[in-house]
Amino acid sequence: MKTNNVPGKVSRREYLGYFSYGFGQCFSYGLLGSFILFFYTDILGISALAASTIFLIARVWDAVNDPMVAGFMDTRRTKSGKFKGYLKFAPLFVVISTILCFFSPDLAIQWKVLYAAITYILWGTVYTVSDIPFWSVSAVITNDPQTRTSLVTAANLGVFAGIGMVGSLVPLLVGLFGQESLADGYFMAVILIMVAGYAFMMFGATTIRERVEPSAGEKVTMKDVFRNLLVNRHLFKMLAIFFLNLFMNIVNGIILYFFIYNMGNEGLMSIYGLMGTFAALGFFLIPNLTKKFRKKDLLAGIIVLDIVVRIVFFMTGYENVPMLLVMLMLTQLFHASLGPVMSSMIAETIEYSEVKTGRRCEAITFSGQTFMGKLSAAIAGSDPDRHRLCAGSRSAVSRDIERPVHGRISAAGCRRTDPSGDPAVLHIHRRGLQEGPGCAGAAPQ
Repeated sequence: MKTNNVPGKVSRREYLGYFSYGFGQCFSYGLLGSFILFFYTDILGISALAASTIFLIARVWDAVNDPMVAGFMDTRRTKSGKFKGYLKFAPLFVVISTILCFFSPDLAIQWKVLYAAITYILWGTVYTVSDIPFWSVSAVITNDPQTRTSLVTAANLGVFAGIGMVGSLVPLLVGLFGQESLADGYFMAVILIMVAGYAFMMFGATTIRERVEPSAGEKVTMKDVFRNLLVNRHLFKMLAIFFLNLFMNIVNGIILYFFIYNMGNEGLMSIYGLMGTFAALGFFLIPNLTKKFRKKDLLAGIIVLDIVVRIVFFMTGYENVPMLLVMLMLTQLFHASLGPVMSSMIAETIEYSEVKTGRRCEAITFSGQTFMGKLSAAIAGSDPDRHRLCAGSRSAVSRDIERPVHGRISAAGCRRTDPSGDPAVLHIHRRGLQEGPGCAGAAPQ
């Protein structure tokens, strides 16, 4: 293995660029992770069961597609380097596929389901082509472990800040553009957000520089790639831990429903998004902490703290809004802090498999992270009745809840009051959602 430059000599502009790519790319991931199920059921009008089936089919495809894409990248080089070339063209397709996912065509319901399936699977495929090289490039920017930890910290800061930013902006933009139609509101919001995301991603793609190159004459075959994967037992341990993002993805998937139907205030979604952005600032502590503690011990300590906070959260409930926000902030802080630690540990398994096989395969290693991220998000959104029962407080499960919905567009989708002027009332029953008098909001547009 040789390098073209001094290992670890990475400029601040390069750190900013790596942050920016993750920030812009996760505008897309945040939109699909937090809003697509709500969009499918409450705006596009397809059933939650149909949506769950789409998610399942997409993950089956990813199980085949992600390793094949990674294998292709590990056995070839672009003109700009091993991974940088993909980062130059992938952003445009990420933007287009994301926008298509939030378009509501005027079709019969069965064709809407087909449209949703095609666009969602297309998005997952395109996202793979962007996400695998995004994470893999950290291993060829430098081979210095401490510098690489700082790099993946910057990348994770961008990821969580991007997801949090989307959570803040979507309710505001939908309210601004969705006065007549929630479908139009979401579509315009997604267009604006993804245009901004494209700019961030392209800035990142132009600033990243690859330094680590394979030894002269080294040829990696597809057989080498999958052999490299099979011997990397430490990678599978890390991916099992990474899969536990499932539980935070469940929270992100139901949080909009929770704020609307439990708290009666969809505006809390913007606050929640901002908290996610600020929680990512805790990443700045990670590089220094990894100098004092083993990453393994640091990972275990953060997980224990996260579990303790969640137990306290469960015991205190959500009746006290300030306490609710504090608990949500802490859970986001600990969850966010796990990101750079896990990504840097996954990156270090590349050297382990290289020692075992004599071949360096970054893409196949990080394809596991990409796949596990999408798999956990899909499983989190796969319960057909989850969005109906997310108002599952001790009282909500046992009796009906009534919430007044006034005559403005809200993220819940209630478009107008009863002609008599009385506020519409949305009844949430154990078995699902039913419209109260005059509320067209729960019905698909």
